[in-house]
Amino acid sequence: MSIWRWIKKLHRNPKTSKPDANTQTQSSIQPISSHLEKAIQEITTDLGNSPDIIVRRFILGKEKGVSAALIYTDGLVSNGDINDFLKTLFTQYPSGQISLSPINFIKEQLLNIGDVKIAQDKTQIINEILRGSTAILIDRENKTLIASTKGWENRGVTEPDNQVILRGPREGFTENIRTNTALIRRKIPSSKLRLEQMRLGTITETSIAIMYIQGNANPEIVEEVRRRLIKIKIDGVLESGYIEEFIQDAPWSLFPTVYNTERPDIVAAQLLEGKIAILVDGTPFVLIVPVTIPMLFQAADDYYMRSAIASLLRLLRIVTFLISMTLPSLYVAVTTFHHELLPTTMLISLAAQREGVPLPAFIEALLMELTFEVLREAGLRMPRAVGQAVSIVGALVLGTAAVEADIVSAAMVIIVSMTAIAGFTTPVVDIAIAARIIRFGLLILSASFGLFGILFGLMVIVIHLVGLRSFGIPYLNGIAPFNLSDQKDIFARVPWFMLLTRPRLFSQANEVREDTEMPKPPKGHQRMNRKEDQS
Repeated sequence: MSIWRWIKKLHRNPKTSKPDANTQTQSSIQPISSHLEKAIQEITTDLGNSPDIIVRRFILGKEKGVSAALIYTDGLVSNGDINDFLKTLFTQYPSGQISLSPINFIKEQLLNIGDVKIAQDKTQIINEILRGSTAILIDRENKTLIASTKGWENRGVTEPDNQVILRGPREGFTENIRTNTALIRRKIPSSKLRLEQMRLGTITETSIAIMYIQGNANPEIVEEVRRRLIKIKIDGVLESGYIEEFIQDAPWSLFPTVYNTERPDIVAAQLLEGKIAILVDGTPFVLIVPVTIPMLFQAADDYYMRSAIASLLRLLRIVTFLISMTLPSLYVAVTTFHHELLPTTMLISLAAQREGVPLPAFIEALLMELTFEVLREAGLRMPRAVGQAVSIVGALVLGTAAVEADIVSAAMVIIVSMTAIAGFTTPVVDIAIAARIIRFGLLILSASFGLFGILFGLMVIVIHLVGLRSFGIPYLNGIAPFNLSDQKDIFARVPWFMLLTRPRLFSQANEVREDTEMPKPPKGHQRMNRKEDQS
């Protein structure tokens, strides 16, 4: 049996596919005890008698008081809400007889908090306590009040570090999913914006949200997103990368079929285009599907600048991406096999530089590329205060020392430096990493077959991209299959008054974006200009 068949068989028949008895027992309903002390003991025992689980016992009413208790997780609740609860229950609960049951009276007439519900299942009560809610238990009541008192420490809304722009909003997502949905709703205050929520992870039960605009998004793609998320069976989801690997169309491809961003304005713009956003609690990175390759070269400020400037910058990114992927292999192919392509003066200069270098051009390029990758990774993992300095100083020192020691030529240092700088212009990290990996494959082909090897490698990449799909949408949508109306926002961007339609395959139900005429100067100004010319 081949390795590939063994991997597919293991994926189809995982060892954890059959639920055990404990899972089945936990999924069944377990009613809470009506005896207060017994109910407290059941909850605290299931939580391992953890010291951060706080139990606050008190008496409701002065005459014929009823025993009650608050149970919450220290650090996950707002202490101000807890103090308000106790003050309200102590001072406003009546001493005499009441027409309602204590639990209904507290819910309907005492608690002034927004989210209050009644729960009876012990598992549900424990889960709510662990998520920052407070459980209010009352003696001789087989139900429990669950009040939302979430109040843990949150990181504020700050500017994203990875997707920096010159012009546009400076706010980024946080690790709180409710803050993230609010940032998107602030951008799109429309009743058509839909939000669907679910939980994934048998242990973590992480909150997952799907957002789309009804009428803009393709209903078939929305249903496919739901289907792929429901199929995920895992014990924990700690970051959106977990979800990305489960729902992507081509898990072995170097090119991303799921887009991730930490900018609310990018998510809002993609929702208006007819795409779907997937938010995961605990991470500032939001997933967007489907993805096409033109999206990977679009920056947020392309749509905030004038169209001519934005188009030139986008073309520059595409060209530098190709340079970062092919420049070292082109240098190796030309200097090894195709000397006739170089001018005589340049050929003599390169030959003089390589006179004392003992290594072939391929080994020289491979050594320099690996050295730069090590420096890049070291600068990324080291503390921020010294990481950038180490990477810059290390590159300068190693490059200069390698040239003086005749290990590599000066031209190779220039080629590798240009390649690295060109790779930093790509606005999406995933596509830049794909170019870095492809670069080594093209280096091997160029050292073996010259320019013919590079052309063969590029043909394989193009064939792979043509066959790639993201939730049923072609990866080269607008280019292959070719669509003339979509060319307005692929290699360049036309002015906003000409972007009349959305991409055809994303939003089939509502393709028209706007109906605006080209701006013209007022007629009064034209008459005034004529009079001035005549005078």
